[in-house]
Amino acid sequence: MYHFHIADDHPLFRNAILDVIQAHYPDSTVSQSKNLESTIADLDEHAETDLLLLDLNMPGSQDLFGLIMVREKYPSIPVAIISAIEEPSTVNRAMGHGACGYIPKSCSPQVIQQAIHSILEGNRWIPEEFEGCLTPVNKEEKDLAGKIATLTPQQYKVLCYLREGWLNKQIGYELGVTEATIKAHITAIFRKLGISNRTQAVIMLGQLSLKLDADSYQTGE
Repeated sequence: MYHFHIADDHPLFRNAILDVIQAHYPDSTVSQSKNLESTIADLDEHAETDLLLLDLNMPGSQDLFGLIMVREKYPSIPVAIISAIEEPSTVNRAMGHGACGYIPKSCSPQVIQQAIHSILEGNRWIPEEFEGCLTPVNKEEKDLAGKIATLTPQQYKVLCYLREGWLNKQIGYELGVTEATIKAHITAIFRKLGISNRTQAVIMLGQLSLKLDADSYQTGE
């Protein structure tokens, strides 16, 4: 009997995945979450999870952060990305950072089932059109991912607000904490990333951004 976890903030797609699992693995158990914090909490309770189906972009998990954190904290749990993003560079980077599969949300239920079956058999799975296009992630990005993985979800939120140019007071108001707490988070972020200012933080986070992938793909760069 398998235990699956579906992490996605869109209930319709969670239900679609759930239908596939229940139809083909009726004796399995399934847990669900709609943000990174609740995903981490559930994985803490279910260390025996056989497959995590993880949305790339849900609350608390922009870009590659969710994947990087899960792979760091739970290296024995297989992770398959489920995403509406179908750019080859994004597929490549997700697989390079430890995903065992990449399932576009445009896939039919039959293809989703085939992907899940293949991954449970111990294989890596990506759509046929991306096969042969995978290349290793460079060492610099791997090292950066290791540093980003040391951040807590709350610290990562603060880092994302820094990227948007928000002031400490604005971030504190948004997160419901004091400005002093935000300053403490920023100090911890700088220490963990080995940097000394906001500009460096924004540059580092930008290197893991998937928005750049999409822009490069669309412009043919």
